[in-house]
Amino acid sequence: MYVLGIETSCDETAAAVVDSQKKIYANIVLSQLETHEVYGGVVPEIAAREHLTHIDKVVQAAMKESGLGFDDLAGVAATSGPGLIGGVMIGMMTGKAIAASRDLPFVAVNHLEGHTLSARLSDDVDFPFLLLLVSGGHTALVEVAGVGHYVTLGTTLDDALGEMFDKSGKIMGLPYPGGPEIEKISIETKDPDFALERFPLPRPMKGRKEMNFSFSGLKTAVKNHVDKLPEGPLSRQDVADLAYALQETVGGVLKERCVRALSFMKDKYGKPVPLVIAGGVAANKRLRSILKDLAGDSAAELVAPPLALCSDNGAMIAWAGIERLRYDTPFDFDAPARPRWPLDYLTAQKT
Repeated sequence: MYVLGIETSCDETAAAVVDSQKKIYANIVLSQLETHEVYGGVVPEIAAREHLTHIDKVVQAAMKESGLGFDDLAGVAATSGPGLIGGVMIGMMTGKAIAASRDLPFVAVNHLEGHTLSARLSDDVDFPFLLLLVSGGHTALVEVAGVGHYVTLGTTLDDALGEMFDKSGKIMGLPYPGGPEIEKISIETKDPDFALERFPLPRPMKGRKEMNFSFSGLKTAVKNHVDKLPEGPLSRQDVADLAYALQETVGGVLKERCVRALSFMKDKYGKPVPLVIAGGVAANKRLRSILKDLAGDSAAELVAPPLALCSDNGAMIAWAGIERLRYDTPFDFDAPARPRWPLDYLTAQKT
């Protein structure tokens, strides 16, 4: 079974072809990073125009690289939300048009479900598992019991983790996007212990019984530290130390929340379950390392998709389409584009 997946929920125009044996035949991602860099963030109207300009050639490139024709496909899947509504509509309508012209099933994929199931594309992960979803727009702990069966155990009450990293990077004078830049420069700290002592940062929600997150206070604390430094451009060592302190603090926050969630899952299912980390921030190697150590104590294993499947991509959308086609043959041609679409709603539709 070959499925074409299309992803346009934010600032990547992406298309991929994947089969039911988990082989990725093509995974084309066209980034708009340079387009939005001058604005310090994604401009929705510009993102939509870029998707409209490039979607046809990205799909054509994916099909050409796969060596397949549209008649070889068993279905078409496209992100139908959540995301920037202009971009979502362009990708979704492109997918519907292809599917309709070939009389193929069309699967309206929830972008978050694409991230959720990406570890099943890259690894043999069985249900149930605990998902830590960390990206620019979303931060959540999710109980994943099966395809279409999700319960959000905790979510961010304000900024998503990736958003906080990007805003903190901007405060520190780093290029956009700030998250990857913070990871790069943090390794330049000369004395990690001194960096943590020099730039103490709060751990929001620490000790709370619920599994929610809060990151806006960390962003404010970063700004307060920067404001106390000597006037003028920040030294590279100042930025390296602050970036290191921020990254380690975030690691501690994620670890504490995951320990609580894994304990809940173990009590519910009577055994340790895998911890899956997905989303753009899952590409951060230091955070992966911290969670890997945690998994050795509290989880059956840590599963993190390869870096190419962490950021937004068409392969995860194609795979989510395959997972759904295995259970049903959806013809979601009346599916709307949704700017908001919680994972829990998919569970409600199943019951």
